[in-house]
Amino acid sequence: MHDAGREGAARGRDLDGGDPDRARVDEGRLKIGIAADHAGQALKATLVEHLRETGHEVKQYGPAPDPDDDYPLIVRVLADAIARGEVERGIFTCGSGIGPAVAANKIRGIRAAVVDNEWSARDAVEHIDLNLLTLGERVIGSELAKSIVDAYLGAKVQGGRHERRRKQISDSERATSSSPARSESGPRVTTSG
Repeated sequence: MHDAGREGAARGRDLDGGDPDRARVDEGRLKIGIAADHAGQALKATLVEHLRETGHEVKQYGPAPDPDDDYPLIVRVLADAIARGEVERGIFTCGSGIGPAVAANKIRGIRAAVVDNEWSARDAVEHIDLNLLTLGERVIGSELAKSIVDAYLGAKVQGGRHERRRKQISDSERATSSSPARSESGPRVTTSG
């Protein structure tokens, strides 16, 4: 990707326009952000069509496809949109889904995971409030991807022990200390080798 394309990706170009302050569409329908690098374009197109057919509002993010694009810059655009509340949840497609999940998890408030089955998609929302699903076009087919997306978007966040654990994750995210993990209410965490 040439430098202007990288800069556009880094600045957060919204390909669909619209009101960034309105994230909720209708009850049961969500405003979904979607992006892809060069290796996820075909799956992204399939999912955009599927999402629209099922009544979700879709906002596409990122630059035009380029075989030399950089997924960390593209996923950053989508993750920032989620963090700002422009969209409720996000989907990123690429070859494996792994790199974008790692990159997105560096952004405060983002909980991203690469998922390859429906159970994990549902569980990730229910337990950790997954807000950015990454999918590997080279790993799963389009029908499985649609089923995973449906499970992801149909799942609801659970409370109880899962809420407590999400708070612990958020507390870790806010921590700035590089000292060994220690909690005021929990034991010192150590490793042995």
